[in-house]
Amino acid sequence: MNFHERVTVTVEDHVAHVLLDRADKMNALDDAMFEAIVSAGHHLHTERGVRAVVLSGAGRSFCAGLDLSSMGNTSRWEGDGLTARTHGNANRAQQAAMVWRKLPMPVIAAVHGVCFGGGLQVASGADIRFIAPDARLAVMEVKWGLVPDMAGYALWRGNVRDDVLRELTYTHREFSGEEAVRFGFATHVSADPLADAMALARTIASKSPTAVRGAKMLSNRTPDMTVDEVLMAESVAQHELMYSKNQMEAVRAGMEKRAGEFVDP
Repeated sequence: MNFHERVTVTVEDHVAHVLLDRADKMNALDDAMFEAIVSAGHHLHTERGVRAVVLSGAGRSFCAGLDLSSMGNTSRWEGDGLTARTHGNANRAQQAAMVWRKLPMPVIAAVHGVCFGGGLQVASGADIRFIAPDARLAVMEVKWGLVPDMAGYALWRGNVRDDVLRELTYTHREFSGEEAVRFGFATHVSADPLADAMALARTIASKSPTAVRGAKMLSNRTPDMTVDEVLMAESVAQHELMYSKNQMEAVRAGMEKRAGEFVDP
């Protein structure tokens, strides 16, 4: 499935592969790309049978960030264009990153080549990130007299150490894939990020989709909760899963040493 000739989505064996497909511009973010990314994410939100998502970029890079030619469109900066909440708690640019965190199933990003600015924030929306050791990353916005505003601060919180994030933001210096793992921007260094991301997605897709979704929901919600709220959220989620069809099948499959046959929500 093609979205605005910028993003393609294919689904096989319960895994959706979302490909940023503007290789000639290193998948830079123009209006059409923003719209395509958001549309693809919204489509997957209700796509029955998808248990894991892999997000990658075509060509030489994952995403070079904002297409600088689009900055000439001054209408987006006028009035309340940025502060209007057009997508729940986000504007459109923020939703391009947040939509992956909001999806009920896990999202795994495969990052190679350049991953600057908005591209880094899109990748940060994933649950897990595989990254090439020689990838080039930067929190780029200060270079253009701006600040990160595509949900980066929300998505980096808890992953990237505060003082490291401040230094990288203030200086917009490039860092490598290996540094990205040390800093908390990525999960694993990989010589083949897409292959590793797909392998992990297939592993996740073999598990009970209701349990995995419940775990993602808890991972999303609990960082902003009190201890009492976390304990209750765990109990509520477990109560909903216990003795359900998928939970009982997970037990049987484990006891019988076979793959589970699960029902998709």
